[in-house]
Amino acid sequence: MNRVFLARASFRSPRVPKIYSPRNLSNHAPKDSKSSRSTSVAVAAALGGATLVSAYFFWPDNSRSAPTYGHAKLSPTHFTPVTVTASEPTTNPNARLVTLRVPQQSLPDTHDASFSSIWSIYIKDDDIQVERPYTPLEGIDEHGNMKFWIKRYPKGEVGRWILSKEVGDQIEIRGPLKTWPWQEEQWDEIVMVSGGTGITPFYQLLHHGLFSRSPESLSKTRFTLLHSFRTPEELPPPEIIEPIISYAETHPTRLDFSLYVDSLNGDNASSIARRGLQEGRIGRRALETAIGIDVDSSWWQRLCRSRRLTQRVSTSDRKVLFLVCGPEPMVAAIAGPFGRNMSQGPVGGILGEMGYKSDQVWKL
Repeated sequence: MNRVFLARASFRSPRVPKIYSPRNLSNHAPKDSKSSRSTSVAVAAALGGATLVSAYFFWPDNSRSAPTYGHAKLSPTHFTPVTVTASEPTTNPNARLVTLRVPQQSLPDTHDASFSSIWSIYIKDDDIQVERPYTPLEGIDEHGNMKFWIKRYPKGEVGRWILSKEVGDQIEIRGPLKTWPWQEEQWDEIVMVSGGTGITPFYQLLHHGLFSRSPESLSKTRFTLLHSFRTPEELPPPEIIEPIISYAETHPTRLDFSLYVDSLNGDNASSIARRGLQEGRIGRRALETAIGIDVDSSWWQRLCRSRRLTQRVSTSDRKVLFLVCGPEPMVAAIAGPFGRNMSQGPVGGILGEMGYKSDQVWKL
């Protein structure tokens, strides 16, 4: 148990098509037709690659070229100007809690199905005309307020741009866009595994399914959240952690919450967070414990554990879903890598070894 992977503050950026390097071209005259053909192919490939790169940066696509409407309702098809109303520091100097307010004339019907968990919006960096999705922690309230936990990453242009904004500044957003469709009572248990800022969609789900509901309207689904981070300084702020811990302590049959930190060196974790803090990474033992599978200690029982777990998963009457959100290495270790073009891909990693299938695992 050594290292916990860090999450990125946004979804994956579009990949530039692979091109051939001009360094592979010969500087000498061709000696025969075969060499000439090879050179021609390489030149064509290089020119074609350059064309593709130029097209990516200069040809508009449907999202980057979407119009901006100042008085229309918030929508995924166009950008809406909103105002930064708060930018609060956290224990992590590279992260802040940012609140945006949608003007009343642009405020949509928040009871619309588009605003049921889990959903996100795109925020556009006007300087470089790039957009990235972010998840509002508690959705949107009746006044149009949305709060985000946003972190600055070395290669995260949009995150740095957002954190440079001051109260009163305007930025452009579009949405909502569905990240994962929550359907009431579809699952007996949902196990959420997150790293870094990957906790934000799960906080939104918990807020929608548990925190904001009266006791008589609570979802019957039981939730488990396993969250990891590298150092105590990177712990999510109290505004996120404390409601989860408090609810888990008072409603243990509804929510179970565990925190995993790579190293406790420096130990700046708050006292309330320390109550559920474990040093190490999220592994198979943690996932087995989350779904109530006893971890055997004898060597001969460990040898047959894989067969027993597969049988337990396939014959269980409980409908269990795993949601995984975090950096790609963490997602791959827990549930297998994403497929082509960021599709779900087959279930792999620890959950694949445990016998779970694609209808029981979703990667965010």
